[in-house]
This record gives sequence, structure tokens and C-alpha cells, in this order.
Amino acid sequence: MVYTVVRKNAYYDSVTLMLATDEVKAIDGVEEALVGMATDTNKEFLKDLGMMSKEVEEAGPNDLLIVVKGREGILDEVLKVVDNFLKGGEEEKKKEEVASSLDSALEMMPDADLVLISIAGEYAGKEAMKAVDKGLHVMLFSDNVSLEEEIEVKKKAIEKGLLVMGPDCGTAIINGVPLAFANVVRRGKVGIVAASGTGSQEVSSIVSNLGEGISQLIGTGGRDVKKDVGGLMFLEGIKWLSEDDGTEVIVLISKPPAPEVVEKAVKLVKESGKKAVVHFIRGEVKDEDLVVGKTLEDTAIKAVLLAQGKEIEKGEYSYYEIAGGRDLESMVKEQIEKIEEGKYIRGLYSGGTLADEAMVLFSKEMGCVWSPSPIDEKCKLENINESRENTVVDMGEDEFTRGRPHPMIDFTMRKERLIKEYMDPEVAIIILDVVLGYGSHMDPASEIAEAVNEARKRYGKYKLVVANILGTKDDPQGYDKQWKTLEDAGVAVFPSNATAVKFALEVWKGLRS
Repeated sequence: MVYTVVRKNAYYDSVTLMLATDEVKAIDGVEEALVGMATDTNKEFLKDLGMMSKEVEEAGPNDLLIVVKGREGILDEVLKVVDNFLKGGEEEKKKEEVASSLDSALEMMPDADLVLISIAGEYAGKEAMKAVDKGLHVMLFSDNVSLEEEIEVKKKAIEKGLLVMGPDCGTAIINGVPLAFANVVRRGKVGIVAASGTGSQEVSSIVSNLGEGISQLIGTGGRDVKKDVGGLMFLEGIKWLSEDDGTEVIVLISKPPAPEVVEKAVKLVKESGKKAVVHFIRGEVKDEDLVVGKTLEDTAIKAVLLAQGKEIEKGEYSYYEIAGGRDLESMVKEQIEKIEEGKYIRGLYSGGTLADEAMVLFSKEMGCVWSPSPIDEKCKLENINESRENTVVDMGEDEFTRGRPHPMIDFTMRKERLIKEYMDPEVAIIILDVVLGYGSHMDPASEIAEAVNEARKRYGKYKLVVANILGTKDDPQGYDKQWKTLEDAGVAVFPSNATAVKFALEVWKGLRS
């Protein structure tokens, strides 16, 4: 039976509701559950689960949904668990020393010189400006900040000699301190300026895994490098690294910047007198004096080689060439023989830059790669929840996360989508990222393994599932443990997104020959 309870104007944050959902799912007799706000995303999710009702359809985004599929008479127990959990959370908040404003936070920490802002976007811009006025650097994790506010606060920050990282900045490491989604990396000579969260995580993790380290990682938010903002903080970040004695190699990472931003960035990095590697996904840098990374993996390896004083050879580097690894050719042949049906690839990513990189690499061989944010607008999905042919989806996009935690934290929707794609007889390969580090789920591999095992149990046929583990040996989730959990579930695991994508691509090509 499906039970639905709607509580009007009862708002809770998405992470709290995710944890409440997990508590409900642990009740004996519960088959499926959602405790969440009545957003369009959650309604679509319930529709896919066959748990939609008139009450859910009529609920507004400020209403709390408690929807459970389970044995008869279970609702009372569910409501008791939900109410106890939410009440306990409120009591814990009362016990903590919580600042209710920026001013009260500064009273608690008067020596602080950087503030991380993660509140609703309509208020975040004003708080960022307030922080800059007080002489504070800002990491603006919030999205949905207006373009006008972003430009205004960044111009003010530059006047005052401050950094404003964001809005929608997910990753930074300042003086060895990781902020938001970041990995446990070594300190070292490589400084990064990035208009890309998971792109900077991928590069910094590979740099660390290969024995070098990160001096600073300055995020800017993806919109910074577009024409309207003009790279205000991207260019400022280059200047900061140019003056940083601990930085010997500067790495620039971004989705395609505006041409004028590229020109200014290249000029600044060349004037810095420091070694540099540049990687603009879907973008080009035509300057023979600069080292250009072909992929995130290639960028990281070239940064390590430069930091070690080694020459950069022509061509593209791979992790396995540097660190040693498996016989990929034999692995490809083995998978071609094992796959029982299908001809298409489906990419289910939590990192937007990794999804972009996958589309770039796939499209060189496949042509059209369908996506909510495709390389070619002709390949734009009409419905983000329905894949077609070869598809890559960034499930961290706003359309998927309204009213829900980011998929690096909450795997519910990605697990359901994985099972759905696996059940499609036209699908042969599923590829995804598993992101470790601070802020991410503490055991992401187990979540993916559970979905893979369930999909194979339901469908009864073998399909290839490929995963890239983004992280370091020191990340709290345990890199080796995560790797083993995935391999035990029959997932092909790789230490970089580019290698994982190329492996999947070789299998795909083999199935067609």
C-alpha cells in the first residue's frame, strides 16, 4: 500500500529530510519512501516510483511530503519515526553554539577572515556583499544569485583586495584548508584556479596521488568566466597565485571561457613567470608557449611533471602510463564477450565537469550525445528523466537538485536512474563517477554497488558498469575500500574519468564491429 501525508508549510532542509528518509527506509515492512519537500523534482521522482497521488500533485514547494510504500498499517510507525527524528534534530540544534547572523559569527570568531555562505540564493548575494564590506574573503557556495549581484560584489572585492569564490562555487582549498566539496590532498607546488568544482577535484586528487601537492585551489564559480562577468575572479585568482611563494606551477581549469577571458588569462599566466598548464573543456588555447592539457587527467600529470622539473613530451598522458596499471586491451575484449545485449552508453554523473568531459570524448566517436546540457543543442533531451540512444546526464544540475541534496550526498535518484537505464534492452554500458572527500557521502561505493546488484538481479543479464573514483588515499571514505566494494559488485573501476570514458568507448566500439 502507498500512504501519503502532506504537512502544509513545514519546511526542513534537504539533507535533514534525506536522513529522515533513510530512517524510514530502515523500518521493517517499508518497500520505498520519500520524506521531502513537494518540489517538482520530488514529484517527478514519486511519479517514476508509481507513488504519485492527488495530494502530492496539489502540494506546494513549502509543503512537507511523507510518502511510504509498505505493509498495511505501517503509517503510524513511520510518522512516529519521522517526528522523533525531526524533533531530535531541532533539539540538537538548540544545544549547539549556532550563529544566527554574520555579525554573531564574527563575535564568536573575531579573527576569521573568510566566510563560507550557503543559504538561499535570493539572500546569498546580500550576505556576500556584507562580508566584503567587513573585509572578509568569501566562498559563495549558494547558487541562484543574480548576475548583477555577482558582478557588483566581485568588483567591490577586487577594490578591497579580497577573493569572492562563487556563486555556485563547490570546491576550494585555501592554505591547506578544504572548503565544501574537496579532497584530502598533499600540500605542494601546484596552484589551481578553477571555474569548475569536480574538475578541480579531479586534477588536485590525481596530482596528490602521483606524489605532488596543492599550494592553493581557488574556485570561481562557472559563470565567472562567461562574457557578462568577464573572468573577474578567474583573473584575480591568477594574480594571487602569481604572487604566492608556495606556488611554482599554475593550473587553469574551466568550461569554455569567453574569448576575451582566455586572452587575458593567457597573458597574465605568461607574465607570472611561472610554469603553467591550461585546460578549458570544450575550449581551445592556441599558444605554443603554453602547456595545454587534453583532459583533466592529462592536465594533472603535466602539472606534476612540471613541478618535478621534467620535460613535457608531445601527446596525451594517462595515469597508467605514469603509475603503472592493468592490461586495458584484455579488459576491453573480456567485456565485449560478457555483455549480453544492448548498443548504447548511458552516463549518470554527479560532477558537471566530468559529465562535460565525457560528452567531449564520446562525441568524437559517436557524434550526437544526448543530454540536458549537450555540446550540440540539436542533441538536447526533451525530458531530463528520459534518455535516448547515447546519453550523458549531470544529475547535479539544478533541475535534479531542487528540494534535494546534491547527488554526491544523496544517491537515491541516481540509484533509481541506474536501475532504470539497466532495464533498457538497448543499453549495454553505464558509466558514472564516485566522488570521495569532504562533503560527499561517507560510503558512496556501497550505494552504487547496491543499485548494480539490484539491477542485475531484476534484469538477469550482464551489462557493463564503469566507474571513476575521484579521490585520494587519505579521503575519509577510504579509497581502497571504495575500490574493492565496487569491484566486488562487478564494476570496472578506474582512477580517472578520462581513462574510464576511453575504456567504455573502446568496449562500445567493439560491440559495433
